[in-house]
Amino acid sequence: MNVPQYEVKDINLKESGMKKIEWAYRNMPVLRAIEKELIEEQPFKGLKISVSVHVEAKTACLARALARGGADVALTGCNPLSTQDDVAAALASTGMHVYTIHGDNEEEYIKHLSMALSFGPDIVIDDGGDFAMLLHSSLKDLVPNIIGGCEETTTGVHRLEILEKENKLLYPVVAVNDARCKHLFDNRFGTGQSVWTAIMATTNLVVAGKTVVVAGFGMCGRGVAMRAKGLGAKVIVTEIDPVKACEAIMEGYQVMTMEEAAPLGDFFVTVTGCKDVITAKHFDLMKDGAVCCNAGHFDCEVNVKELSEICVSSAELRNNIIGYTLKNGNTICVIAEGRLVNLASGDGHPVEIMDMSFALQAQSARYIAKNGRSLEKKVYQTPEIIDNRVAEILLDTKSVNIDVLTPEQEKYVNSWEF
Repeated sequence: MNVPQYEVKDINLKESGMKKIEWAYRNMPVLRAIEKELIEEQPFKGLKISVSVHVEAKTACLARALARGGADVALTGCNPLSTQDDVAAALASTGMHVYTIHGDNEEEYIKHLSMALSFGPDIVIDDGGDFAMLLHSSLKDLVPNIIGGCEETTTGVHRLEILEKENKLLYPVVAVNDARCKHLFDNRFGTGQSVWTAIMATTNLVVAGKTVVVAGFGMCGRGVAMRAKGLGAKVIVTEIDPVKACEAIMEGYQVMTMEEAAPLGDFFVTVTGCKDVITAKHFDLMKDGAVCCNAGHFDCEVNVKELSEICVSSAELRNNIIGYTLKNGNTICVIAEGRLVNLASGDGHPVEIMDMSFALQAQSARYIAKNGRSLEKKVYQTPEIIDNRVAEILLDTKSVNIDVLTPEQEKYVNSWEF
């Protein structure tokens, strides 16, 4: 493949993108601290790192940190609607390999993923597992060069764990998503805030007094439900896991099936990581004006294809909102084509939240660079020392002190004896 240095929408957008990057950077003290270590140590010197993430200001800061740590970085998107073209242009203007354009169709999206892998990475950083899928199928020839990878999100880790279970995983991967400083904060507080920021900015509708249906009560679903409740909504949760359903009840939410919830909801947010969570049978039951969106990684949770097939007409009602009018006269509104709403219709998670996540990513990549060749082809948890380091730096930036165990307490908690 003959690959140019970059393929972005317009390199002249770089000034706007750089302003966004610098704003994010000044509010990411944890990543800045890790970046300083990377600059001094140069752990990636001579290594190539391919990165597939949501290309926006915060991920740009991660890509720059890797480059400043000695890496030759190639960057692409992990969702066609989450790329911010000005940020992509800003990074490309610094000499980084960047291949992504907002609104890529499926063919263009796969092409850009392939371009970012084509220079033969030593390390891959993935968000959702699309790199992994290519490297385990059409681009297997690139695998022998790969030391290891890092995976950012729940969906991607799940896909990798399936590969490992079937003994098909071709390189070791650190499941950054499962680190405490990732899923406890990014998935819950980041998703909770950014989903509602995107919904409110896109629709300009009030949330208070409305009924919100949240599909899925994992960490992300909990965050979405928590923020909806805080905004004054009545919240219904749908689940397939009986324990999580009980948790939702204990937290004060109604729990029912999607079929039962469909006639009641004003807003529907899917956060399951599964497909066909809302389908034709549910759309037919919904109120006129019901708003559907997805906060799971892939655009298969709200079945927009079925909705387009059963509707009698469709039209753009507002920027990034398509209204589908059904035979019964009701119009169902879908935000961002059913893609990841907080990024396809917003700026993603708050900067300070992603500061923690990308500090984990940078450290995990350094761990792979140092140890990857000696690791088995498995999915590994983020080392505890990396997780704790992020928390310690964050507390330090906030001038917060915490207690430490005395030697006697250490002995007590590590002994089975009275």
